[in-house]
Amino acid sequence: MGAVVRVGRGAVTGSTRVHDAYLECERITREQARNFSYGIRLLPGPKRRALSAVYAFARRVDDIGDGQLPSDEKLRLLALAREDVHATSTDSVDPVLVALADAAERLQVPLGPFDELIDGCEADVRGARYRTFDELVHYCRCVAGSIGRLSLSVFGVLDHVTGERRADALGVALQLTNILRDVREDHLDGRVYLPDEDLVRFGIRLEPGDGLTEDEQRWASLIRFQAARAEQWYDDGLRLLPMLDRRSRACCASMAGIYHELLARIAADPGAALSNRTSLSGWRKAGVAARSLAGMAP
Repeated sequence: MGAVVRVGRGAVTGSTRVHDAYLECERITREQARNFSYGIRLLPGPKRRALSAVYAFARRVDDIGDGQLPSDEKLRLLALAREDVHATSTDSVDPVLVALADAAERLQVPLGPFDELIDGCEADVRGARYRTFDELVHYCRCVAGSIGRLSLSVFGVLDHVTGERRADALGVALQLTNILRDVREDHLDGRVYLPDEDLVRFGIRLEPGDGLTEDEQRWASLIRFQAARAEQWYDDGLRLLPMLDRRSRACCASMAGIYHELLARIAADPGAALSNRTSLSGWRKAGVAARSLAGMAP
């Protein structure tokens, strides 16, 4: 029986505290991770809960970076989040930190990759631009490759070195897809992720206040060029799937499959990606998840 921990008026056991913390993380994931939740729900209970804890904290970091607070305040909160993730404890009053501490202990989830995620969010807050594609890939490794490596620790794999490299590549592929999907929204928010060298190559000006569609054909060529690059990262990253157990493979395939299909739609109609945020319907996402569980996707 878990140790009794006093909270407020009543008392709860340590095991109840952890159970409730995981429930909160699963709620956050279910309500806010519209793409990832389809895959996460395919996992068995312990892995599903652990990955939900990883997502809930990652979401907290993203929300700080994407919020409306002044930059100095965002950087202060990101610094606090960095301290929090290295001081996780099941005795915490923060349910996300409680769940994350339990996942780290039970499944040996390393918390170091969260530092890279926070590094990437700090770069966003500071308005970083990327001169080359290599610089952009480094950013993608920070904000998404880190989550891929954290997820791998939950999934489990025998060849960890190879698995980590492929999980990192899949994270880069997903983030490159995100960048193309959100190019219009990011531009309106004053953020530019596409490398300067590629903007010059295709004769595109991309500065806050400039129009996105001054030359639709050039934009279409640039987006297709970047989509082809992302496909190369999917080719490497999806080689992770055969290394995973069936349920973990289904989860990973579902999440990757949804984003892979988004990329295909963006590449097929770049003009639409510039005017609207490309998305899949709920039933389409559910279909990808169902095929993943059956071993048919992506």
